Amino acid sequence: MEDLTGRRLVVVTGASSGIGLAAAEHLACRGDQVVLVGRDPARLQAAAERVREASGERPELFRADFAVLDDVRGLAERLRDAYDRIDVLANNAGAIALQPLTTVDGFEMSIQANHLAPFLLTNLLADRIGRIVVTASGAHRFGRLNPDDLNSPLRRYRPMGAYGTSKQANILFTAEAARRWPHIPAYSFHPGVVRTRFANDSRLVAFGMRVLPFRSPERAAGTLVWLANQDPARLVQGGYYYNRRPRRPFRKAADLRLAARLWAASAEAVGIPA
Repeated sequence: MEDLTGRRLVVVTGASSGIGLAAAEHLACRGDQVVLVGRDPARLQAAAERVREASGERPELFRADFAVLDDVRGLAERLRDAYDRIDVLANNAGAIALQPLTTVDGFEMSIQANHLAPFLLTNLLADRIGRIVVTASGAHRFGRLNPDDLNSPLRRYRPMGAYGTSKQANILFTAEAARRWPHIPAYSFHPGVVRTRFANDSRLVAFGMRVLPFRSPERAAGTLVWLANQDPARLVQGGYYYNRRPRRPFRKAADLRLAARLWAASAEAVGIPA
């Protein structure tokens, strides 16, 4: 693993626990300046203490609820005010809804928290980002993305279907970001089935992907940390990875025309230029 730039600024969303916290600890111990983003202030403070104990340096904290797009817009403004450059943006925040839920912005919860919110955040910070790493999932196999109707999972709702659709969107977004912004290395990855608070709260994730072994958050975070540090010349721009190796996702997440349609639909949904 190569560290190309010395001390870097790394923003990790969904950093209060699980993969995000494990990655933040590892990156901080490597010497990176780590910024934690999470929804719950108390859990963010506890995460910051863990990072401080592991690395000797307390990270900066930013609160934002990805189920509220105005929170994401405010987060982007605060990050822009605080930092001239973000060397790595780790779009790791994730959610699954066990019943059909609509956000205050009018979108199905999974597609907003897992895709539209990080899509908006990345676009608002794109001129300052040096690298993008997206936590996707093998659950994209269950996705049925329709860019013309991002709320389609709300009809005949199935939690794994909605979650899988959002993870399909993660992979397509990464590929299209790489095409639109060739100067910004962008990668997505499948962390495996992880023993985290997220998995414990979302038993359907574990059930739907029971063919894969459970792994610790630390092991699952390994590919995120590796993608954040590896020489881009050794990686596939816009690629999807598992266990530090490139993998071809299911066809539904490898359709470049669908990726372009998703980008346009997402930009319209969050109110930014396509």
